[in-house]
Amino acid sequence: MTPPIPPTVATITVSDILRAMALGLRDMQRAPLYSLLFGLIYAAFGWAILYLMLERDWGSYAYPLATGFPLVAPLAAAGLYEISRRLEAGLSVTFPAILGGIFGANGKALAIMVIVSTFAYVIWLDIAAAIYVAFWGMKTIHFENLIETMLLTPKGLAFLVVGNAVGAVLAFVVFSIMVMSMPVIFDRKVDFVTAMITSVKAVLKNPKPMLFWCISIGVLLFLSLASLFAGLLVVFPFLGHTTWHVYRKVAAA
Repeated sequence: MTPPIPPTVATITVSDILRAMALGLRDMQRAPLYSLLFGLIYAAFGWAILYLMLERDWGSYAYPLATGFPLVAPLAAAGLYEISRRLEAGLSVTFPAILGGIFGANGKALAIMVIVSTFAYVIWLDIAAAIYVAFWGMKTIHFENLIETMLLTPKGLAFLVVGNAVGAVLAFVVFSIMVMSMPVIFDRKVDFVTAMITSVKAVLKNPKPMLFWCISIGVLLFLSLASLFAGLLVVFPFLGHTTWHVYRKVAAA
């Protein structure tokens, strides 16, 4: 049996990213029900975090939970990749077909990417906890005091600067490893190591457009968080569909 061949990484431009965004928006318009369904599922996780913040007084954990859970977005977008793949191939888009595509894909590689994605989230939570303890010790910041403490005190502002800087570095590392990994696994059925190497190669070969895409993702997710996760209903499927088309532009052969 011939082993799967990973794609050759092509050189792309920022214009290619913009065209991929247009195609991602088109896919949303062509399959709005399923796209919004996956957006709803992802937003529901954000609302669960909001519930913990409000009802369980998890103010101390609110920021790392809210800012870290987008690290698992490439994994959660698997259904959206499958929708875009089927639309591109002229196949029917039904819920059973989407689920069949997800679970019928390269199962072993997909399962390992689940572990990698979850591990990244856990690492971020551990780092965030260490930064929190370094600034605040074991003091609990209650949710009603969270904004005032973080935005109106020198220590709070310093905490945000350090936390965001560390989070940005981790996010870009995860972005580099994951941004193309899942689409490669779906499209080429390669192993998880090959998928991650291909993703990193794509970022290294196209630093400017990939940085533009990473920043675009960050800005859109930040606006979604500012909307108390409601924006994820639309933003998340848009990002998922667009990522598929970014991959298709990067995959030269």
